[in-house]
Amino acid sequence: MENTDKKRGITVGIFIFLGIAIFLLGVFTLGGQKKTFVKTFELNVVFDDIQGLKTGNNVWFSGVKIGTIKKIQFYGTSQVQVSLSIDESAHQYIHKDAKASISSDGLIGNKIVVIDGGSVKFPFVEDGDQLQVNKTLSTDDIMKTLQVNNRNLVDITTDFKILAKNLVEGKGTVGALMTDEQIATNFKTIVANLNNTTASANKMAVELNKFSNKLNNEEGFVNRIMADTIMFRKLETSVAEFQSMAKSAAVATENLNKASAQLNNNDNALGLLLNDKKTAEQLKNVMGNLEASSQKLDENMKALQSNFLFRGYFKKKAKEEKSE
Repeated sequence: MENTDKKRGITVGIFIFLGIAIFLLGVFTLGGQKKTFVKTFELNVVFDDIQGLKTGNNVWFSGVKIGTIKKIQFYGTSQVQVSLSIDESAHQYIHKDAKASISSDGLIGNKIVVIDGGSVKFPFVEDGDQLQVNKTLSTDDIMKTLQVNNRNLVDITTDFKILAKNLVEGKGTVGALMTDEQIATNFKTIVANLNNTTASANKMAVELNKFSNKLNNEEGFVNRIMADTIMFRKLETSVAEFQSMAKSAAVATENLNKASAQLNNNDNALGLLLNDKKTAEQLKNVMGNLEASSQKLDENMKALQSNFLFRGYFKKKAKEEKSE
């Protein structure tokens, strides 16, 4: 009986010892996770919207958990102040210009606070300092943006559906181009003409290149004119002579114009004869009288030659002319 009681007592003692050991292990484990036995300091952040943060959520710095959320309380009129319990080991990495933002532990995990270390130009934070807020898009904002993008995508898809339907039915310029064979044929003809025009332009460019090469030839006429000073001077002299001849021709033309202008005036004899009908009639009468007088003079001369008084003189004159 005594042996049985001893065994029972030993068994109960062992179970009590194991229970106490498990309890202590659990306390130390939970304390280690909650940083209960680690020296900490406090930082504060004021958010407009904490997006579901809760007391006990984690605080991360460069991907490392450095603390937890100690307290959440309202601040001012509509803001929320979040108190952070930070491990003392991270004190030497957080500067006064550091910023805090709210993020998620994974896509749909718990909300966490992420701290940016700041610049080395600023001193380290002190216990009770308030960090600035790094405003970033929250998950709700991202979801709202995705919803707006989805609506826009639906609208665009609807528009493309209508556009494709119009193209199939041959509506609009593009639809007619795709369904009307005559328009397609005309378009092919236009493209062919453009190709021919392009080929002609290329051919012309080649010919111009050849022509320019001929001009640049040292034995060419143009190059000789541009390079040979003697030929250039001769050409310059020829041009000067041609200019002089052109000036002389211009002077002669001007004189002819003046003479023709005088012929049209009645203040000179030739112009009077050409333009005055009365003078012309008188001149005709004078010429007629002269002709009549010459005929009468011939008749008188014949009469004198027949006259016996002058017959000997005229015969003598005829012999002298004959002998000469």
